[in-house]
Amino acid sequence: MQSSLLNQSSTQTPTLLTQEVCPNCGHQGLLPFYEVRNVPVHSCLMLPTQQEALDFPCGDVVLGFCEKCGFITNVAFDDKWSAYAPNYEDQQSFSPTFNKFALDLAHRLIEKYDLRNKDIVEIGCSKGDFLLLLCELGNNRGVGIDPSAVQGRVHSEAAKRVTFIEDYYSEKYADHVGDFICCRHTLEHIQPTAEFVSIVRRSISDRLNTVVFFEIPDTIRVLQELAFEDIYYEHCSYFTPGSLARLFRSCGFEVIDLYRAYGEQYLLIEAKPVEQPSDKKIHPLEESLEALTEDVNYFTTHISHKLQRWKQNLEQWHKEGQKVVVWGSGSKCVAFLTTLDTIDYIQYVVDINPHRHGKFIPGVGKEIMPPEFLKEYQPDQVIVMNSIYCDEIGQMLDEMGVTTNLLVC
Repeated sequence: MQSSLLNQSSTQTPTLLTQEVCPNCGHQGLLPFYEVRNVPVHSCLMLPTQQEALDFPCGDVVLGFCEKCGFITNVAFDDKWSAYAPNYEDQQSFSPTFNKFALDLAHRLIEKYDLRNKDIVEIGCSKGDFLLLLCELGNNRGVGIDPSAVQGRVHSEAAKRVTFIEDYYSEKYADHVGDFICCRHTLEHIQPTAEFVSIVRRSISDRLNTVVFFEIPDTIRVLQELAFEDIYYEHCSYFTPGSLARLFRSCGFEVIDLYRAYGEQYLLIEAKPVEQPSDKKIHPLEESLEALTEDVNYFTTHISHKLQRWKQNLEQWHKEGQKVVVWGSGSKCVAFLTTLDTIDYIQYVVDINPHRHGKFIPGVGKEIMPPEFLKEYQPDQVIVMNSIYCDEIGQMLDEMGVTTNLLVC
């Protein structure tokens, strides 16, 4: 794996990718600013053997910036690798921290939009945790559409009122609309973003009381915090408040609300279909294109220093014979290790999700261990992939009698 910058100094101007068309607004010509070569095309597909994990297909990440709408996309993305299936393991509901967030969010949406005895559709429902939660709390009926859905994975009293469709969302499911359409952490996996949101809008047709709710990672944070671990192959689309709101308006929606949550990591939008959307109704959270350009330039200028610092730390710990473990085996872990090209400097990866234990990480080849493993292993360094879980992880380590240095990526 190899990472590089395409605009490392202010005296160099990256070559405009004139043939690339922005999938968000249709503008031709994207500005490349960051690349990572030869990374796994999937981070959350669980492999049964180490060799299969090491032989996993790889692709490139080349981020291109649209100076017209602010959208960022991986211009090297190939959708032939979008093979989501039941062995795609991204369930987060084993974390008390995440569960509290999901519960609070569900309660808020139910109260705000009176989601009681209603029909709810979730596009990209994963294993169905959130959809079932909405149906439990509001006595609602639900339809979840996702190729990685697993009927019965999540136990719920609402299970009889929820139907799962193991497939990708498309025009053929346009009749599944209901009173509320939810789509969480799916849009960033789709490159033809305007086409996708337009399908959702066409499915609603003249049912203007239907509310749409989308949740995705916030790219402003990625740029400002130099969060390279949040840049990986599956995420071909990167949104900021401005580019997300502009997309929804252009596809026939009015933005009801736009906000950040979960430690400012997630970007959430609530919208409703309208007959004549207005470009004049700008939400206060939307950044200007000038401000976003500054954030892109900041990332380009400073990311190499952060990458080098982490490489030096890992190399030093390796020379000293320290035991180094990564906590969290998902996409952030894969991006962290492959971008730095330091897989051999990490001995183990642990995760609280029991469905990951004993499986191997694509491209990395490390076996995923349960947290209890650390009681015997007693690591010197534990690198946490997401800072929001630090308190939760620290408490678990204390309860297991593990004394270590806890670091945040």
